[in-house]
Amino acid sequence: MAVINEYFSALKRLEANTPVRLPKGSPINKDTVALEAGRKRGSIKKSRSSFTELIAAIDKASQDSPVEADSKTLIANVRSQKDNYRKLYLEALNRELMLIERLAQLEKIVKNFDNVVPLSER
Repeated sequence: MAVINEYFSALKRLEANTPVRLPKGSPINKDTVALEAGRKRGSIKKSRSSFTELIAAIDKASQDSPVEADSKTLIANVRSQKDNYRKLYLEALNRELMLIERLAQLEKIVKNFDNVVPLSER
């Protein structure tokens, strides 16, 4: 049962956002609890009856975790910023193409005048 206690202490560290083996702010799930306990990813399985209490505690902690909620809002903010920058990029490309087209039109108009001398030939 010492192994189960290691998992529970790892879960408590993740809940307190003071992990030893993982970076701070790591989400709480079965894999991160296993890694924080010094075990392999996937070592906590539903098929093992000894982990039923631990899995229930992990599920409860992941729902109550402020870190998880903060990371979800952070992800939403980053996605909205990404969409905004993509929109601005596409608008800039559109303006660039419009300016190139207008420049080509104006160059055609300038070619119609015989008395216009390019500035570089002076």
